[in-house]
Amino acid sequence: MLPLDTRSRVLLKTLIERYIADGQPVGSRALSRSSGLELSPATIRNVMSDLEEMGYIASPHTSAGRVPTARGYRFFVDTLLTVQPMETQRVRKLKTQLQPGQPQKLINSASLLLSELTRFAGVVLAPRRDAALIRQIEFIGLAGNRILLIIVTADGDVQNRLLLTRRAYSAAELAAAAGYLNEHYAGQALDDIRQHLQAELRKLKNDMGELMAATVEAGSAVAGEPSTDYVISGETNLLDVTDLSSNMSRLRELFRLFEQRTGLMQLLDLSRRADGVQIFIGDESGLTQLDGCSVVTAPYEVDGRVVGSVGVIGPTRMAYDRVIPIVDITARLLSSALSSGA
Repeated sequence: MLPLDTRSRVLLKTLIERYIADGQPVGSRALSRSSGLELSPATIRNVMSDLEEMGYIASPHTSAGRVPTARGYRFFVDTLLTVQPMETQRVRKLKTQLQPGQPQKLINSASLLLSELTRFAGVVLAPRRDAALIRQIEFIGLAGNRILLIIVTADGDVQNRLLLTRRAYSAAELAAAAGYLNEHYAGQALDDIRQHLQAELRKLKNDMGELMAATVEAGSAVAGEPSTDYVISGETNLLDVTDLSSNMSRLRELFRLFEQRTGLMQLLDLSRRADGVQIFIGDESGLTQLDGCSVVTAPYEVDGRVVGSVGVIGPTRMAYDRVIPIVDITARLLSSALSSGA
């Protein structure tokens, strides 16, 4: 496909901005007034015809004007859009709503904040358990040969597991085992700890090896548990979006996607592994239920390690220049709050 010349780029940018603002097909006369280009209506119509042939715009049957296609929005977002950073004062105000605290409450707050700021659906992918970093491990001796294993993750999650061993361990032995694990493995992920400990167990031929093996097994159970996957807020905002509510069949499919969760989880997990803000327009998501929708996402971190992602789900006709910085700054503020609370 041939690159667009300056005139075509200006007209396409103007058309998309007008359509995002008004929601009405844009005609050549409106483009002539808004583009700032001194072009005849005939010239503008020729350019529009070329853009339509390239697949950037389309003509609804009910109007002589044009509307952007998913390809047009993609070109707009990638090459024509100018995103201004959010004002410092507004960032400070948002920061007060995402203060360090209990991780699950922070995730809920971030999801709600995204939906309130954009008037679309806000979603936050919770950290996967196997991505959690271990802050501390403790053992508490109970009656008989039972030991309480306490695993505290860097994001503040606390997991307790009961260990049954062949013999009782003294408080000194339990303290020594906990000290060894914390000294060598604090700050590592559960997966990494399991791999290292399994190698260590081959060297440990004494009774302490049994306690380490039980810890590995219990840690595996913790990591294998499902997390709260994702939190979504403001789904009902989409009922007020004309572009979506005008097609109730599509809207029902979208809400079914939210309920089933698996497809959206995969998309958010893909976003978690990406770098910076990602934008999925229409069928780019690979989910047919999101046809006519755009998903804007960004990963968030705990102590420099990416553990989840935040996002906004709305119509393809969204103000990307406004939504992108909201998603970006929310991810950054959530990272800061979770890391400060760790």
